[in-house]
Amino acid sequence: MALVLMEEFGEVPGEGRVQKWILKSSNITVEIITLGCIITAIKCQGKNGEVNDIVLGYDDLEGYLANPKYFGAVIGRVANRIAKGRFVVDGKDYQLAINNGPNSLHGGLRGFSKVIWGSEGVEGGVRLTLTSPDGDQNYPGEVQASVTYTLEGDTLSIQYQARSTRTTPINLTNHSYFNLAGQGSADIYDHEVSINAPTYLPVDDVMIPTGEVRPVEHTPFDLRRPVLIGPRLKEVPGPGFDHNFCLSSPGDAWTERMCARVFHPASGCVMEVSTTQPGVQFYTANFLDGSFKGKGGASYPKHSAFCLETQNWPDAVNQILLQFLKPDHVHVMGNTMGAGVRLFVSHWAHTG
Repeated sequence: MALVLMEEFGEVPGEGRVQKWILKSSNITVEIITLGCIITAIKCQGKNGEVNDIVLGYDDLEGYLANPKYFGAVIGRVANRIAKGRFVVDGKDYQLAINNGPNSLHGGLRGFSKVIWGSEGVEGGVRLTLTSPDGDQNYPGEVQASVTYTLEGDTLSIQYQARSTRTTPINLTNHSYFNLAGQGSADIYDHEVSINAPTYLPVDDVMIPTGEVRPVEHTPFDLRRPVLIGPRLKEVPGPGFDHNFCLSSPGDAWTERMCARVFHPASGCVMEVSTTQPGVQFYTANFLDGSFKGKGGASYPKHSAFCLETQNWPDAVNQILLQFLKPDHVHVMGNTMGAGVRLFVSHWAHTG
């Protein structure tokens, strides 16, 4: 298992201190802060011996306190968009804050990504915990959540758990932005991607799924065999990929399977993703514009990174079966990343 270290990262006035946890194996170093469970760095060695940090981020706490693009953060209670910020649970209407056009995005104005989590070291990693009170961001029920990061060899595992006192929607993910050539590289056009999904969800002009589950065959969304991202982006309508790829139907038995692979030929870096979640949101950083100054003063322009966010289908609470968290039941979800890089992501189970 990995060496686990902890150091102070800074303090948020009126809220408390933020720690940085460092996980080191022979091949990878991963850095995580207790603000938003944010992955601030993944450093791995390329085929020519160079060490690259492959995730976008900031040099200091001040950057992460703003973090409008959610670099590296755990998203909750509900990742992705909820149409018009509205849903119904147990016959009651709920209205969330609108923070993305006409919709609610990534848990609201102060979701899980914006708060300081408790933390403790575990074998090979760190466990972070949070209590979200009943009514937090206008979601029902108190939720006790935990996120555990462990590193073993080339694999970083992320396991999520959540327990609620009332029925509530829950959909956690990690929003790391990757560039396998190293953060600060100009684009991801020379990356090869494959996603093992037979269907995807078309979206409307405010990025809400239309309700159609469309086959990828004979479309630019057919990524079942490796394709270069640059040429394929020219075929995709709109600014780029920001779509849910359907790995299974929500409510199906959740069995772990590999869902995605990204390869950067120049560095030899490979990232693999496995999950038991029904979807993965493939996003090509369409809304970065170079105005954010990242680590080492790097500029992050459009298409300078990609995200693979394993999760339930977007706006499922209003369209199809969403995985509700029932009172006194536990959701468990796991994720993994490694230097190679390998990323095994998200399986949920129920107990209680």
